[in-house]
Amino acid sequence: MDEADTKRTELSALFREVARFGVVGGLGVGVNLAVFNLSRAVTSLPVVRCSLIATSVAIVFNYLGFRYFAYRHPGPRVAEFTLFCVFSVVGLIIENGVLYLATYGFGWDSALQSNLFKVVGIVCATLFRFWSYRTWVFRVRR
Repeated sequence: MDEADTKRTELSALFREVARFGVVGGLGVGVNLAVFNLSRAVTSLPVVRCSLIATSVAIVFNYLGFRYFAYRHPGPRVAEFTLFCVFSVVGLIIENGVLYLATYGFGWDSALQSNLFKVVGIVCATLFRFWSYRTWVFRVRR
């Protein structure tokens, strides 16, 4: 195989990885936003607390999706799960830090504003999570 074929193969593998990550992540965003809005509607909890609950539920959903769909390779699961939890907590802080700043720093706390900044936080955290999960948690075997 020449260098061009190798690059094409690597690019194709990266594309498939991003696509699988996107499917699981997209479903996870749906779970996150559904739980967030449901908890806001049926409880009197503060907005960031509702978001922390929603993010935690989405983290569990995403771990199962990443482990059994996006990155389904055999390997040690205890270390993988530990690293996943560590990087997920960092992502949780990023995601909910954006919402916290918007809500308590700027007073933007309507349902629309909360959802908008929740999504902004999810996008910021997703960039971090993609890098950290593929680099440290679900190491891609070449």
